[in-house]
This record gives sequence, C-alpha cells and structure tokens, in this order.
Amino acid sequence: MKHPPVAAAAASLHWFGWTDRGKVRKNNEDSFLALEFDAREVRRLGKFGDAPMTNTDFAFAVSDGMGGAMAGEYASRIAVEKITTLLPRSFHQAARGLNAGVDDVLAEVFDQIHRALLFVGESYEECAGMATTLSLCWLTPGWLYFGHIGDSRIYYLPKGGGLKQLTHDDTHVGWLYRNGQINEREARTHPRRNVLQKALGGGNQFVDPQVGAVGFEPGDAFLLCTDGLIGGLYDQHLEAMLRAKPAKARKSAKAPADNPAQRLVEESVKNDGRDNTTALVIQVG
Repeated sequence: MKHPPVAAAAASLHWFGWTDRGKVRKNNEDSFLALEFDAREVRRLGKFGDAPMTNTDFAFAVSDGMGGAMAGEYASRIAVEKITTLLPRSFHQAARGLNAGVDDVLAEVFDQIHRALLFVGESYEECAGMATTLSLCWLTPGWLYFGHIGDSRIYYLPKGGGLKQLTHDDTHVGWLYRNGQINEREARTHPRRNVLQKALGGGNQFVDPQVGAVGFEPGDAFLLCTDGLIGGLYDQHLEAMLRAKPAKARKSAKAPADNPAQRLVEESVKNDGRDNTTALVIQVG
C-alpha cells in the first residue's frame, strides 16, 4: 500500500448522518453506520462527530432494506450490524497494509452478510425473501476503500470541485445511463428505475459486489445515500448543497451547528418523499 502524504496521515474526519421515513412509507427500512476500530477495540459512533485518523480506521455504510412487513427493516439492520464484527476482524487478520488483499476482504464481508440474510430468510416465514442494498466505505489515512451492491450510492467530492459517483447502480436503467443511452432526467423517471439486478439476500445465489479505492486529502468529502435521496435531488443540487456555506446557527451539545446530511434529507423529502431517505456525509478535515 502506498504511504499517504503527511497531511493525509494527520487528517481528521467529520461525519454527519440523517434519515427520514419520508411522506409515504409507514416504517423506515434504511439503516446507516459509523464505526471506529483499531487492533484492540471496535467503537460504534453516533449520528455526527469528529475524530483524528492517527491510530484508528473508520467504516461508514448505508443500507436500504426490501421485503414484506418488517423484513426490509430487519435486512438493513442485519447488514450494518454484521459490519461491526466482519470488517474489523477480516481486516486485522488478512489485509492490514496489504493493498492486494483489500478486494478479497470486502468481497468476504459482503458474502458473509448475504449468507446471514439467506439464513434468516429461510428460517422465518415473515422474513422470506428479505434483501438489502449496501454501500460501505472503509477509511485509512489517505485512502478510502469501498464495496457496493444495489442502488444506494457513494459520491466523492474533491476539494478542487466536481462530484463523482463512485458506485454503479445495479439496475438496467443505471446501465443505460452509464452508457449514454438515456440522460439523468430520463433515468429518474424510467418506470423500471427501482428494479434491482443485484442485492444481498433475496434468494440471489451469488454475490458480486463492486469494489474500489480512491485517495483523498484534507478538504475532500464523501456522500453515502440511499436511492430515496436521489429521488428528490439531482446531482448538481447535491454538489451545490454540500459545498454551500451553512447558515449561522448556535451549536449545542446535542447537535452540530450545521448538519449537511440533515439539510440534504430534508430538502429531498420536501421535493419528493416517496421513499425512505438517508444521507451520510464524511468530511476530511
């Protein structure tokens, strides 16, 4: 693995999460996770916070569950809870400092979550067919590694400007958009835009997550979100809101002065709100 520049190694992270069930759904089938871990312990983080990257790694994830009754909610919870044990254990055993092993570690994490969902779905009638998307980021000094399956998304916002979607939507509509056969507006209104070709659980036999990596430096940011956020905001709106200077507000012990994830979710629900909506913003300080 390449050694990060000194500035990247000394960077700190600021994270903000928010979720809303929207205007239509009776329950929220989205889940999100913020996690800090090292060789000794794993610590579950809150909806927002900040911490240096000196001696620990971080993991962030969003998951959008599917299934009848409460099965979708259970599926997304199982996915994020499994990460708290699977990623740190696999990382420390097989891949610390070994760039070539990262893809295998992430693929194994996704496979184990998939198997857990299949087991629960086959064991309980009310959970039959349960499935979920999963977009997972694991941050070490200077590098973000990601794994993804489904139509939740991970975006990269470099300090110098621009917005790049790192993940591919696992839908035929997503394929059409990536290959230039339809535009963003047509993709958003396509009748089959939510028909997934890949997911964890749901009776799928094999799991083939997208994995990748991107280097980062102070001033960069990342956005993880479920498809509900995209329903109410175009990419240009996402970037504009994430880069906008926040309105002045008094910071309290219970909430940050400005939560960019909350701003995104509330604006998306106001514009659309047909689905559960979740955003997780990570800023490199």
